Amino acid sequence: MTPEELVRCDGRDGRKACVAVNGKIYDVSVSPLWKEGTHQDLHLAGADLTEALQQAPHVRAVIERFPVIGELTQPVAPAGGGHLKYVVIVGIVVIALFVFFLLRS
Repeated sequence: MTPEELVRCDGRDGRKACVAVNGKIYDVSVSPLWKEGTHQDLHLAGADLTEALQQAPHVRAVIERFPVIGELTQPVAPAGGGHLKYVVIVGIVVIALFVFFLLRS
């Protein structure tokens, strides 16, 4: 599940309430502590709570009681898209430096 897909699991309007922790997606929908996708007015369903859980008053074993329904993945960038942007940026910088030194002389 991508971060964009996870956001839609916000626990509102009948949708599942899911959270990510350490790359795993947990379905917390059955918990009354996640009613309407909010936990203790501090955390929202549809988010990666890995860092927040480090400061939680309970141990990670609490979240691990819920079923794992998937893994959090990063969206795949279109092939070659990142390289093309890099080439364009380098090209612009080279042209700007050329113009700068040309006008300077």
